[in-house]
Amino acid sequence: MKYGFIGLGNMTTAIIKGMCNSGDFDSSYIYGYNRTKSKTTKLATSYGIQATTSIEELMTKCDVIILGVKPQMLPDVLPEVKKHLQEKHMIVSIAAGKNLNYFHGYLSESTPIIRVMPNINALIGASTSCYTANEQVTETQLRLITMLFETIGTIIEVPEHLFSIFTTIGGASPAFTYMYIDALARAAVREGMPKNMALDIAANAVLGSAKMILQSKEHPWALVDQVCSPGGTTIQGVSSLQSNHFETTIHDAVAAVTDKDRSLSK
Repeated sequence: MKYGFIGLGNMTTAIIKGMCNSGDFDSSYIYGYNRTKSKTTKLATSYGIQATTSIEELMTKCDVIILGVKPQMLPDVLPEVKKHLQEKHMIVSIAAGKNLNYFHGYLSESTPIIRVMPNINALIGASTSCYTANEQVTETQLRLITMLFETIGTIIEVPEHLFSIFTTIGGASPAFTYMYIDALARAAVREGMPKNMALDIAANAVLGSAKMILQSKEHPWALVDQVCSPGGTTIQGVSSLQSNHFETTIHDAVAAVTDKDRSLSK
C-alpha cells in the first residue's frame, strides 16, 4: 500500500513523521506533493519519502490519498483529484468543516472516503483524533487508517453528526488548555515565582490531572471534592472560579467553535 499526501503543512508533516518513526510504515512507500516545491524536497530529505511534482503523478503511484490542504483550497484541489481518480484509491481528508457529503459532491459516489480530525498535539505524537467513514470503506481500510493515525496519538470513531463537537473539544481545546496553563503560570509570577518554573509546574499539574481522570475513572467533580478540604485553601479557589462564571465561559467558547465549524460545511 502506498500513501500520498497532497499538501505538506504542519499537520501532514507531523503525520509523515509519525509514520516514518513508528517502524510500521516504509518511508519509500510514502509520497508527497506541495505547491511549494521546497517543502516537498525538505520532507523527502528529512524522512526519505518520495517527492512528486503533480497531483497526477502522486495519484498514479499511490493507493491512499490524504488531503492535507486547507478547507478553502479544496474547490481547486478536488476537481484535479477527481480527474485522476481510480478504483484503487481511498481518500482521507483532514480538513475542518467539510463533511462526507461535501466530498461526494466532487468525487465518485463509489469512492471510499474517510474524514479524520487530528489536533496540534500530533506534532509530539499526542494527538486526540477521530474519524468517520462512508459506506464504501471496508473494515480492512478502517484498520489501516486507524493504525496510520495511531502513529501520532489516539483515534476513535465519532458519528459525523457529532464531528463539529469533536472539532471543538478534541481539536480546538488544546488552545484553551494552553491558555489555562499560561494563566496559572502568570498568576504564579504575580505571586513571586519565576515564569519558567511556574510553567513547568502548571503544565505537569494539568498532565497529571488528565491522567487521573483517565485512569481513576472517577467523575471530575468527585476528584474536585477530594482536593477540597473543609475550610481549606482549594475550595476558596474553586468558589472563586464558580463565582466568576468559569464553566459558563468554557461553554460559550465551545459553542463559538462548534457554530463556526458547522457554518463551514454549509
